[in-house]
Amino acid sequence: MNALYNHTTTLIFFFTTMNLITPITFTILLTFCYVSLAKKNTYIVHMATHRIPASFQNNHTHWFHSSLHSVSESANMIYTYHNVIHGFSTKLSAQQAKSLKNLPGVLSVLPEMRYELHITRTPEFLGLEQNNNLLPQSSGEGDVVIGILDTGVWPESKSFDDTGMGPVPHAWKGACETGTNFTVFNCNRKLIGARFFASGYEATVGPIDEAKENRSPRDDDGHGTHTSTTIGGSVVVGANLLGYAAGVARGMAPRARVAVYKVCWMGGCFSSDILAGMDKAIADSVNVLSLSLGGGSAEFYRDSVAIGAFAAMEKGIFVSCSAGNAGPASYTLSNVSPWITTVGAGTLDRDFPAYVSLGNGKNYSGVSLYRGPALSNTMLPIVYAGKVSSSTSGALCMPGSLIPDMVKGKIVLCDRGINSRVQKGSVVKEAGASGMVLTNTAANGEELVADAHLLPATLVGLKAGDEIRKYVTSDSNPTATILFEGTKLGIQSSPMVAAFSSRGPNTITPEILKPDILAPGVNILAGWSGSVGPTGLSEDTRRVEFNIISGTSMSCPHVSGLAALLKSAHPDWSPAAVKSALMTTAYTTYKNGKMIEDLATGNPSTPFDHGAGHVDPVSALEPGLVYDITADDYFDFLCALNYTTTQIQLITKRNTTCDSTKTYSVGNLNYPSFAVVVPLDSAGKSGATTVINHTRTLTNVGPASSTYKVSTYSGSNSVGITVVPETLTFSQVNEKKVYTVVFTAGAMMVNSNVFGRIEWSDGKHVVGSPVVVSW
Repeated sequence: MNALYNHTTTLIFFFTTMNLITPITFTILLTFCYVSLAKKNTYIVHMATHRIPASFQNNHTHWFHSSLHSVSESANMIYTYHNVIHGFSTKLSAQQAKSLKNLPGVLSVLPEMRYELHITRTPEFLGLEQNNNLLPQSSGEGDVVIGILDTGVWPESKSFDDTGMGPVPHAWKGACETGTNFTVFNCNRKLIGARFFASGYEATVGPIDEAKENRSPRDDDGHGTHTSTTIGGSVVVGANLLGYAAGVARGMAPRARVAVYKVCWMGGCFSSDILAGMDKAIADSVNVLSLSLGGGSAEFYRDSVAIGAFAAMEKGIFVSCSAGNAGPASYTLSNVSPWITTVGAGTLDRDFPAYVSLGNGKNYSGVSLYRGPALSNTMLPIVYAGKVSSSTSGALCMPGSLIPDMVKGKIVLCDRGINSRVQKGSVVKEAGASGMVLTNTAANGEELVADAHLLPATLVGLKAGDEIRKYVTSDSNPTATILFEGTKLGIQSSPMVAAFSSRGPNTITPEILKPDILAPGVNILAGWSGSVGPTGLSEDTRRVEFNIISGTSMSCPHVSGLAALLKSAHPDWSPAAVKSALMTTAYTTYKNGKMIEDLATGNPSTPFDHGAGHVDPVSALEPGLVYDITADDYFDFLCALNYTTTQIQLITKRNTTCDSTKTYSVGNLNYPSFAVVVPLDSAGKSGATTVINHTRTLTNVGPASSTYKVSTYSGSNSVGITVVPETLTFSQVNEKKVYTVVFTAGAMMVNSNVFGRIEWSDGKHVVGSPVVVSW
């Protein structure tokens, strides 16, 4: 905008000094100023290729150019897309975008969206160490390639060691792109592809500042290296973060190949770049796509990730995405389309205790990854940040909020919220304090997430925090110290649903239960970038090979890697079959029979929190039966949503209309879970007893001859669950059997939910599905 304004000003000055101003030229200049200064944004343009005029002789790119230049002769295409959609991205004014939308063959012109990242011992916790042969040895075209869309890669990480790996698969069509501080020699037989996509970002934000960020696949953030090594990192002996979590690190699929697509930059991840990355990944022939990012929920025909994932699914590519970090509030999920596997976050059985010892003799348990000089052996004064601040929000330890003279040499108690946990520590340290106790608020409950703080610090839960705060604000001479205990294993109960993990119900299609599954996402050790310290803060000059961080960004790559294991063991399975195997074998209870707990409340979690349950990869390898779904089934699902022909074409790229003689039902999508929505009467109330039928088809992937019997559970007498038939007998592999579930729902208060379960078992395999009935 400024460049255009300055350019226009210069032209006016030139004409006036040449004494060439006339009423006519002045009018021209005013018009030029108006047009040039019109705000331009990036748009993604979807084209209906079946409507290409014959004059273009099926040259789609030429047709795209012609259509664009008919509304703006100066506009350029940022990207052209050939796999995820048929179309291109470009920068236009709102009026130009409107004009383009009205041209023949243009399905839609969607504005650019900004997406955010959803920011060792895991294999043992999941049982993979005892089942190390899940992924066969890499061999030629049988290799599994995992594509990761993220912040790039630090190729020097030991987790990308390719020792013992065979040649790159013949089917691989990808590349290792050169750029700032990155060459083709940074790839190898483990890291077989690395691309970057910055054109959309630069069209919106401006040129990348290469003094701060590498314009290449190189990772300057750490997030992309962490996710990619979680998925497919090679075995690394002696991995640790500052001595914490020491041991052997390995990805979920350590012999799989990794291909990285850098689509996220310092200013965010933009949909035009994400689509371009997915487009290339499909062309490159990846087998799995992992995206630890999201941008809220939108109708599927407006959601670039959902659209790109549909195209990937049609090519047989499994797509997993993070559920989001907006929990524990309800209706906070991202990435909810049924052809995406949506992953929530749970805890591990590993902790990093750091205790707060108070002057009144009481001790409270917290967590920390601080490594450095310990506090003195004597107790130090402790103050509450809200009482030593110049700000009304001083309790949050925001930058510049603490009064140095009041905190110097003391421990500061800070409330969690608004700014990052590690930044609070930096603020406290800069003010001259000696340590920090960070306390959860109601939003985080008892969830404890460890950080590699820059000063002695620990995080405590809500209850402990309230008691510490009461002591600090009421005692005339409050004192404290912090004791660091290193790494502890075997923590119970685990897993628990992370408080930050986003929750259902699904805001777009309540009839599809989301999240799909829970996986480890708290305090995860994996590879890290050499460009940034473990806190990610600019003042953190430490450099580490591994880091411990948390988020559904960490849980998503666990499932992506496990999907690679299953794809390798069962190369003929569809993405839906892989998802089904992971979901129907997941567990929802501990060994003592109690339901997995929610860290935010301490109460039993529900399917809105954990989906089908916590992933169990060993059981998923042999699920017995699967719920398979084809692209045609998803098409019927979209018809059931009453999407228009154009809206469906945006997702499927198909020149096909819904059959007006056919009855479509959202609930009949062959999904591995059941979400039943009880209709309300005209007054918006739950009426008398309602009967709703859902039909499912099971495919036998176990022994050829097998008989399964069903069992059901309903959490309320208000909901009856009847399955017809109650027994399914199979006589061959890949044989399909259909059954119907009859849900009988009585009258309930609006916004009520009842949870249940349906299980099929042959005595060895248990094929489980969560049930949610909502009013």
